[in-house]
Amino acid sequence: MSASILKVHPNDNIIVALRDLDAGQVLEYEGESITITEKVPAKHKFAAKLFEINDVIYMYGVKVGLANKPIAQGERIHVDNIVHAADGASLSKTSSNWQAPDTQRWKNATFQGYHRANGSVGTANYWIVIPLVFCENRNLATMKEALLKPLGYGQESLYASYVTELVSAHNSGTNLDDVPELDASSGANPRPRLFPNVDGIKFLSHTLGCGGTAEDASTLSGLLAGYIAHPNVAGATVLSLGCQKVQIDHLKEEIERRDPNFSKPVHYFEQQKSRSEKEMLSQAIRATFKGVAEANRCKREPAPLSKLVLGVECGGSDGFSGLSANPVIGSTSDKLVASGGSVILAEFPELCGVEQNLVDRSSSPEIAERFLELMKAYAAAAERVGSGFDHNPSPGNIKDGLTTDAIKSAGAALKGGTSPVRAVLDYPEWVTETGLNLLCTPGGDVESTTAMAGAGANMIVFSTGLGTPTGNPVTPVIKLSSNSKIARNLSDMIDFDTGPVIEGTASIDDLADGLLDLIVQTASGENQTCAQALGQDDFIPWKRGVSL
Repeated sequence: MSASILKVHPNDNIIVALRDLDAGQVLEYEGESITITEKVPAKHKFAAKLFEINDVIYMYGVKVGLANKPIAQGERIHVDNIVHAADGASLSKTSSNWQAPDTQRWKNATFQGYHRANGSVGTANYWIVIPLVFCENRNLATMKEALLKPLGYGQESLYASYVTELVSAHNSGTNLDDVPELDASSGANPRPRLFPNVDGIKFLSHTLGCGGTAEDASTLSGLLAGYIAHPNVAGATVLSLGCQKVQIDHLKEEIERRDPNFSKPVHYFEQQKSRSEKEMLSQAIRATFKGVAEANRCKREPAPLSKLVLGVECGGSDGFSGLSANPVIGSTSDKLVASGGSVILAEFPELCGVEQNLVDRSSSPEIAERFLELMKAYAAAAERVGSGFDHNPSPGNIKDGLTTDAIKSAGAALKGGTSPVRAVLDYPEWVTETGLNLLCTPGGDVESTTAMAGAGANMIVFSTGLGTPTGNPVTPVIKLSSNSKIARNLSDMIDFDTGPVIEGTASIDDLADGLLDLIVQTASGENQTCAQALGQDDFIPWKRGVSL
């Protein structure tokens, strides 16, 4: 890798600045001198040649845009001189021929997990409390307040303690500016757990369950069933109002669909059949307490890496995400698949422009056809409301070098590695095939991570270039930074730094080895992720509309 610039693929006609480039700077690249015509910040791209209007822009070896005005060689690429464009895809002769990576290092590797009756293995052991409708959210909050601290899962708020210090300073006449601010090392001491083999009780509040379409009700039932059947979940308490669209019977049907021999304890409470709120909540609290006590009997035991289902995600992406963090995740994905595990690649709006590659890698024509059908349906739904995949990059993405959705997508898709596509799932379906699974979700971070956990992901790795606190209630989320600056600045959010790839001090393959080691440690309960430490339990069901 050059010290200052990089052409990602031999066929590319734009080049990435790895360092800030000044106007007038002359670069020697592939035997040619290129003069930078304007300042090009790190992460952004510049033209490797003269472009005329409607000339095709290539990056990662695929079409990512069109010039909408003449662009001089050495000129920065930005939203005012190119527009999103991508090649379509068609059914082709699919091939599952794949050169798997060497996995000798993990030949006999295991992680310490919680073995479930259906053969799945959890990387954590949680009890969950879920409402079938938003009307039950206050009861959920009441149970949360009642249960967590007495059982050792809650602690005094770090920020409440800080406010107490400010109040004391105010009352004593001390200058408030003399009260030290909290920093990354600040933290509250956790309480001892009454049930040490249970990692926590998670409360999955949401805003759905009633007032939507029949499809909304079915989709939510499937998602919640996925969380109850999840290998990281020991059992569940379900709160129902009674009159909502999402009925208890619907939930039971979806659970059975995912696990026909389902045997976990699930306790159902319907408020409109109770004599009072106090009666229902006291019964629900007692049942939850007993359930957690029973779940504590389960202990971690060795499990092969084939029992890992890894969700791969990106959010707060920057111009380096597709050069460092996402390729590292992709290499890790390949190593896990070669070890018999499963990987979930989601975020369909961020696969725009790389469809043909995924079609060509599909294990059968039927799998490829389903993928194209879901992509076309999603794109058409976006267009019907005056939007489209080209609206996907956020202002932060664009500011940090992701000019078009196709540029963003070509880098984002690298998280899935190079292995064959074994299955294509529509939200909120459940993973049943080992290897690479494609799952139709939005590109929104929390909707997508929520969906992957609901599909059975018992580990998630998440790349970011700008920083994000995103986590999940039941699945550990390991956050990777694309650059070392954000890893240093947001050390309380970032678990793994892939910046050395950009700096030229580490290879993608070596960092992938390190990431897989960290995944195994986290799956074994030996490492707590930053999101877990922050209590970042993000849960947003996708209401099957247009969300990019």
